[in-house]
Amino acid sequence: MEREVKEKLWNGDREAQIEGAIELSRLSSKRRHKLVESGVIEPLISMLHSQSYEAIEASLSALLSLAYGSERHKILIMKSGVLPVLFNLFHCQCQRVIELAIAAMLTLSSCKENKVAFASSGAVKLLVEFVNSNNNIIESKLDAIATLHNLTTFKEIIPLIISSGVILSLLELIHNSFKSSTLVEKAMGLLESIVSSSRSALCKAASIGGAIKILVETIEDGSLLGKEHAVVILLLICKSCREKYRGLILREGVMPGLLQLSVDGTWRSKNMARELLLLLRDSCDCSKSTHNKEMKNHELIGRIMEEIDAEGEKMADSKLRLVEEMIAKLNVISFN
Repeated sequence: MEREVKEKLWNGDREAQIEGAIELSRLSSKRRHKLVESGVIEPLISMLHSQSYEAIEASLSALLSLAYGSERHKILIMKSGVLPVLFNLFHCQCQRVIELAIAAMLTLSSCKENKVAFASSGAVKLLVEFVNSNNNIIESKLDAIATLHNLTTFKEIIPLIISSGVILSLLELIHNSFKSSTLVEKAMGLLESIVSSSRSALCKAASIGGAIKILVETIEDGSLLGKEHAVVILLLICKSCREKYRGLILREGVMPGLLQLSVDGTWRSKNMARELLLLLRDSCDCSKSTHNKEMKNHELIGRIMEEIDAEGEKMADSKLRLVEEMIAKLNVISFN
C-alpha cells in the first residue's frame, strides 16, 4: 500500500495524486512514518500550488495526518517551506481550504522547534489580520487565536506579537462579539497571556480607549472562563497604577459584576475578584464632593465581603441571594 501511495503522489496525474493523498490520510501512523521517510512531503507541498481545490484539500488533510502526534514530522513539514504556501491559501475563495490551512498552522505552531520560523515568516501579522477580518468562519478564527496562543509560550516572540497590533484586534473582536461566546473566551485567554508576559503589553492594553469597559462587560456577561480572564487582566491593570486606574475602573460600574464573580466564579475568579475589590475599596484621595458617596460604597462593600466570608460552608444559592441583595443596595447608592 505504501508503495502505491508513493507512486501516485510522485508520478500520478492530478486525480491519482488526490487518491494517493486521501489514501495516505487513512493509513496507520507507522505506515505514514514510512512514507515520510520516503520523501512524500515534497509532492504533497507541490499539490498545494494546484488550481484544484480538491487537490489542495486532499494535500492539506494528508499533511495534517502526517503532523498529528509527531514533532519530527512537524519540523520536516516546516522545513519543506510550507508556510508561504499556507499564507497564500488564506486569500482563496474556498472556506474549506482556509479552514484546513489555519488548522495546519495551528498544528505546526505547537512544535517548539517551529516557533522561531513562525516568528520570522510574517505569520503573526497574517493571523492577527485574520482574527479581526470579516471572515465568518468561527472555527478558523478560534484556530488562529490558538496558534497565536501557542506562539506566546516562546517569550522572544512576545514583542513581535505586541507590535503586530494584536491587542487592539482582540479588543475589537471582543467588543463586536457576544461576550458569552467561545470566541470571546479564547480571545480573552490570549489577551491575558500577552499582558501577563509583558509590562509594555499591559500598559498598551490599559491605554486603549474602551478597553476597561470591554473588560467590565465581559466580567458581567462572559462565560465562566471569559470572566476569569477578564478579571485577571483588570486586576493587573489596577495593580500597575492604582492611582491612575482605580477611578476609571469604578466609573465603568464594575462592582456588581465583581461581587457576583466573588461568589459564583471559578476558584481563580473568586480570588482575583476579591483581591480587586480590596484594591478598589479604599481611597485616600477622594474629593469632598464624592467623599460621602465613596464612604457609603466602601462600607457596603466591606459588609458584603464580610457576610460572604461569614457564610462559610453554607449553600451556594444562599450566598447568591445575599450578593444579589447587596448588589441591589449598591446600585441604589450609585444612582443617588
